[in-house]
Amino acid sequence: MAPIKRSRSIQNRYKNYILLGLLFAIILSIFFIQKLKVQQGNTTVTELSVKDSSERVEDKAGQYSRAVELVNPDGYINTGDKPITIAEHIGKDVILVDFWTYSCINCQRTLPYLTAWHEKYGDKGLVIIGIHTPEFDFEKDYDNVKRAVEKFGIKYPVVQDNNYQTWRAYQNRYWPHKYLIDIDGFIVYDHIGEGAYEETERKIQELLEERNTVLRMKEEISKDIAQPEAEKPGAIGTPEIYFGYGFSRNQMGNAEGWQPGKTVAYMIPDKAQPNKFYLQGEWLNNKDNMELKSQGAILLAYFAKNVNLVAGAEEPVEITVLLDGEEYRKLTVSDFDLYNIVSMNESNTHVLEIVASKPGLMAYTFTFG
Repeated sequence: MAPIKRSRSIQNRYKNYILLGLLFAIILSIFFIQKLKVQQGNTTVTELSVKDSSERVEDKAGQYSRAVELVNPDGYINTGDKPITIAEHIGKDVILVDFWTYSCINCQRTLPYLTAWHEKYGDKGLVIIGIHTPEFDFEKDYDNVKRAVEKFGIKYPVVQDNNYQTWRAYQNRYWPHKYLIDIDGFIVYDHIGEGAYEETERKIQELLEERNTVLRMKEEISKDIAQPEAEKPGAIGTPEIYFGYGFSRNQMGNAEGWQPGKTVAYMIPDKAQPNKFYLQGEWLNNKDNMELKSQGAILLAYFAKNVNLVAGAEEPVEITVLLDGEEYRKLTVSDFDLYNIVSMNESNTHVLEIVASKPGLMAYTFTFG
C-alpha cells in the first residue's frame, strides 16, 4: 500500500508543476499582448511589415512623383521662426502644399477652405504648408505677408518663396495650386485654381485613412464636408487687367501706351473700349505698376459682379469710385493690398472710374469676381 501512496504523491506534484507552468505561460502571453497593443497604438510606429511597406511604395512609384522639398525659404510664419521641411513629415503625416500670394483674389477665396481643413484635420495627421510665392515686389516683404496671414486667420505654417525656388522645383505655374502628399511621400493629387473643394477634401480623408492603416491607428476620420463661409464669384466677362509694363497683356487703351521707366501725361479719349484701362494725369511707368505723379484717374468698362484693385501708397491716398457716372463710394488706399472697389448682387456691364485727388497711388491690377 505504501508504494501506491508515494506514486500518487509524485503524480500530484507533477500536476502542480504543470499547472504552475501553464499559469506562468498565460501571464507571459498577456504581458506581451498588452505590450504589442501599446506599441501599435503609439503614433511613432511608422512601418508595416517590410513586405507590405515595400510593395505599397513600389506600386506608388509607378504611378506618382515623389514629393519635392522646400528650397531655400526666405522666411517662416506660424512656425516659431523655426525652419520646417517636407521630409520631417513623410512617414508620419499627410501634407497639403498650397502655392498662394496674398493679394490674389482667387487665393483669398480658397483660404476659408484651407483654414477649415486645418481646424478639422490638423490633429488627425494633416499638415498644411502655405508656400507664399509673390506676384508683385511688395508681396516679398515679410511684414506685409505676416499682416495678411493674421488678417485671414491662417494658423498653419507659411513659408516665403520670394525667389520662386520652390515654385520652380514643383514646376508650378499657377496661383493657387494645391498638392497632396501621402504618408509615403508621393504627390498623389493636385488641383489648380478655385473649386473642387469637396473632391479635395474627400482625397484628404482617403489619405488620412491610409495613414491610420500604415501607422496601425484607430483614429476616426470624419466623412462630413466642410462648408465655410466663402465668397462665390459671379459670371466674369473681363479678364484680370495688369498695369505694369512687365505684365503687359495689351490691355491699355491710351494711345500713349506703355513707356517703361518714364512719367507720361495720359488723356482719356472720348470713346473707351471694354476690358481696357485708360489713365488720366501723369503716371510713372513701373515694371509691375503705374504710379500716379499728379492728380489723376483710371477708367474701365467691364462685365462682372465685383471689382478689386490691387494697389498701395507710401502715404494714404483717398480715392473716389464712380460707377456709371455716379459716386459709388470713397475709400483710402495705404497698405499694399487688394481693395474691394465694387460689390454688386449680380454680374453686369458697368463703367468704372477711380479718381485720386493727389499723387501717390500705385495701381497693380484689376481682378474680378
